[in-house]
Amino acid sequence: MSLREMLQPLQQPLFTLLGTPVSWVEVLGFGSGALCVWLVARQHIANWPIGIANNLFFILLFTGAGLYADAGLQIVFIALAAYGWWTWTHGGGPGTGGTLPVRRTTRTEWLWLLAAGAVGTAAVTVLLDRATDSTVPFWDALTTALSLMATYGQCRKRLESWWLWIAADVVYIPLYAHKDLYLTSLLYAGFLTLCVVGLRAWRRDLAAGAAGARPAVEAAV
Repeated sequence: MSLREMLQPLQQPLFTLLGTPVSWVEVLGFGSGALCVWLVARQHIANWPIGIANNLFFILLFTGAGLYADAGLQIVFIALAAYGWWTWTHGGGPGTGGTLPVRRTTRTEWLWLLAAGAVGTAAVTVLLDRATDSTVPFWDALTTALSLMATYGQCRKRLESWWLWIAADVVYIPLYAHKDLYLTSLLYAGFLTLCVVGLRAWRRDLAAGAAGARPAVEAAV
């Protein structure tokens, strides 16, 4: 039995939503995606393996929907997840016990991120327009670029990564509804809410870290 034949049952409809069949793979992507974002907001290390499982489900889902950039993006996400998994446990540096603390995005990082995002969006738009049958090349490319920028920030625990995810989700919600992926569109509406929760949680953690650092500095002086 080939791999395609083994995965075929996941593509079968499980129920119908707004007149559109919803497959097993979309349901599994929904559940694993929601759990992953919730774990990220709590800074729980298990978000990385759960996220990798979510990426695999979405590769199947997006390929079938003609969202090729989003499907390819999942492969990059898997590589970034391995990097993020390592940095969250080993990237904290001296005095942190190896755990990576929440920090703000530096000006230099913003310059690199914005430049890479603009170039990436333009390049992927042209590629999708010329090499695929995508009907939404620009929006597919834009969400790809925003998601990669946000994932980099998540890997480094940069507070502003949540704002990038929020921007991406605002585009993803109508994009997936346009592609009749209503359950996934609903999932990203949930992601949007969880992003706001994560932003507030990481902001509190950042403030607590700064408050704890001040007495240490004063004591050293």
